[in-house]
Amino acid sequence: MQAEVERIIEIIRPAIVADEGDIDLVDVDEVTGIVTVELHGACVTCPASTQTLKAGIERIMRDRVPGVTEVVEVNALGMSETFVTL
Repeated sequence: MQAEVERIIEIIRPAIVADEGDIDLVDVDEVTGIVTVELHGACVTCPASTQTLKAGIERIMRDRVPGVTEVVEVNALGMSETFVTL
């Protein structure tokens, strides 16, 4: 699963870099299917980064990598951020 996640990140990275951001893979938990990433550059302060993470990156990962259940972000302090949809 890790290799497939890395491959998908490399595919989507140019779109993120085009908006002056970047993405790094932090962890893939193959038991839970949770992929942890860290966003950099403009993504850190972008108000749409949550939307990019959930509606973009997570959707693509879930569609293309069997077993991925969620994508979460680790912020600059190393803390995982979980987003709740109301």
